Amino acid sequence: MLSVEGVSKSFDQFMAVRRANLTVPEGSVVAVIGPNGAGKTTLFNLITGQLKSDRGSIVFRGEEISGLPPYEICRRGIGRAFQIANVFARLTVFENVQVAVLAQQRKSTHLFRPAQGIAVAETHSILESTGLTGQARRLAGVLSHGDQRVLEIAIALGSQPKLLILDEPTAGMSPEETATTMTLVNQLAKTRGITILFCEHDMDIVFSVAQSIMVMQHGSTIIQGTPDQVRQNRAVQEAYLGGGDA
Repeated sequence: MLSVEGVSKSFDQFMAVRRANLTVPEGSVVAVIGPNGAGKTTLFNLITGQLKSDRGSIVFRGEEISGLPPYEICRRGIGRAFQIANVFARLTVFENVQVAVLAQQRKSTHLFRPAQGIAVAETHSILESTGLTGQARRLAGVLSHGDQRVLEIAIALGSQPKLLILDEPTAGMSPEETATTMTLVNQLAKTRGITILFCEHDMDIVFSVAQSIMVMQHGSTIIQGTPDQVRQNRAVQEAYLGGGDA
């Protein structure tokens, strides 16, 4: 579904991503891990169009998407939830998701007039899938941190993604919230047929959820393989799992 080959990005003289490679098969759950500053978020920004790569290729479903603006990449089927929860605090949970659905349907002009009857079924379906039905009428700004992170995933689903990118989806969560959220991610992958690409610092989560793991260090790809292959790789053990840079 997604192929990243030899992608690089520098800022002034600093090489944030250096000839990185990543493969995301359709229907899979793939994790990107690495020490702080390894280039994970920058790589996600390149894939989703927030940044333009200096060189390399990013192909999604057979189409080169390097250089496309974020909204075009989103419309092609890549959704994203960011590292910091990004919701409309003064809108209800229902309205937050409805806005995303309307934007995907290119009916954003309806946002400036009563929209109670538009995209209702689609919005309720997403809320049900993410366990937020009971919170539908609450303002997003009063939700717990964990529920706001789940809401952001629900908002990302509003764009009907084929590939959902999650940047540290459990950051700041309690252990109970973390377990609930990752169970949700697995369920979404199975029930909605969504391919998942995520980065995460919690190695227990990564090795229990991901089918394939790509490891970055200093902007480069060390290895991509199964959890067992990654565990047994000496370079990974020295660079990350062994404790030095983590």
